Amino acid sequence: MTRILAIDDEESITQFLKMGLEAEGYEVITASEGMTGIQLAEKWKPAVAIVDIMMPGMDGYEVCRSLKKYTNCQVILLSAKGEVTDRVTGLNAGADDYMVKPFSFEELIARVQARLRNTPQYEEQPTGLFSIDDEQKQITYQGEALTLTRTEYKLLRYFIQHKNKVLSKEAILNAVWGYDYYGNDNVVEAYIKTLRQKLQDPEHQVIQTLRGFGYKLDVTE
Repeated sequence: MTRILAIDDEESITQFLKMGLEAEGYEVITASEGMTGIQLAEKWKPAVAIVDIMMPGMDGYEVCRSLKKYTNCQVILLSAKGEVTDRVTGLNAGADDYMVKPFSFEELIARVQARLRNTPQYEEQPTGLFSIDDEQKQITYQGEALTLTRTEYKLLRYFIQHKNKVLSKEAILNAVWGYDYYGNDNVVEAYIKTLRQKLQDPEHQVIQTLRGFGYKLDVTE
């Protein structure tokens, strides 16, 4: 059973999430403040954490940074703040998604499912020329460790998890930058360019461009 952690100082919210998510077949544990939530995550290893931003003491941004540093869970931030700057702050803190209160439970379920599709599957991590150490946030290529930024790591990991499949720019944006990304979609091309440089792929044989369709990581040997 997939584990989900809900962190919110409002008991009505955590109980609502617990009841609804358990009805969908998930195993749910709740916390009313950030530090307890982080401790539960380290011990309980949830696949997804749903975290409120406006909490006393440690706020959701700080909780998110700690969760992304010490666990492998996907983080969905909840907030009554819906301005672009608030969303950007949340995504820059490491969040994988951002939802504004009040929210549709059906939409929350859809976003949880989307995040689960991007959760690393350890038994599938060794992939031919690549291997992923998600604990250390490290990817090796042909036996050599790559020096990657956080976003480069997320992007390359997404490619590896979908090796030999054509991925549209929209799918990449949603998976790596989140559904609420409002920036220019040329960011995908810019990051792929830097990955190609680090993979020593000037001929675009590893990360291939398929005009009109998207990109593909070719790991055939």
